[in-house]
Amino acid sequence: MGFTIGGIREMRTGSRRRGRAAEYTAVAEYTGLWGWAVVPGARAAAGRCSCGDADCPSPGAHPLGFAPEVPAGATLDAAAQAWARVPGASMLLPVGRAFDVLDVAEAAGRRALVRLERMGLPLGPVAVTPAGRAQFFVAPGAAVELPQLLYRMGWDDAGLDLRALGADCHITAPPSDEGGLGPVRWLRPPVLDTASAPPQARLLLGTLAYSCHRAPLRG
Repeated sequence: MGFTIGGIREMRTGSRRRGRAAEYTAVAEYTGLWGWAVVPGARAAAGRCSCGDADCPSPGAHPLGFAPEVPAGATLDAAAQAWARVPGASMLLPVGRAFDVLDVAEAAGRRALVRLERMGLPLGPVAVTPAGRAQFFVAPGAAVELPQLLYRMGWDDAGLDLRALGADCHITAPPSDEGGLGPVRWLRPPVLDTASAPPQARLLLGTLAYSCHRAPLRG
């Protein structure tokens, strides 16, 4: 027996059922332990998005319009029941609530993370995507503040491969697949001290900007 989300068929196997149980646990951890809402998202296979739109602008990387989010604070039972209604969905985290995201190239992010850890600065979670991006969780408001912060630090005209994601954005949560490219992974997993209270962007931005400046975009 199979099931379908917007046209992509997946088969129910023993390993699939075990995978679903792991997803329930992951969703419950995000909602109950870290205090983040989780949004059911589309998946992609063979270049097609499970939403069924042949011209989808973000295949496998956007919320499912018909599926409600699992709210922050949901228990394991509540998360499992909610996720059972959307088999095959990926886990997305809404940005702009508990955190914003500073997004840089993975190589620059890894260099910056080493320097930041050596400096003993407070750090939130850091995810790495199969598209080669590192995503630093920072306090909400970073997306709005970024242009002014870069200006004050003298990086506003440096053409950095650095952007901030804020309200109305979503990121794919580990270990879900992003856009059919592979799973998102934690470079620095969430911990209780900073998951619900990530650092202000200004504390990380100088080091991230410097690391991005060392690795400019190549044409």
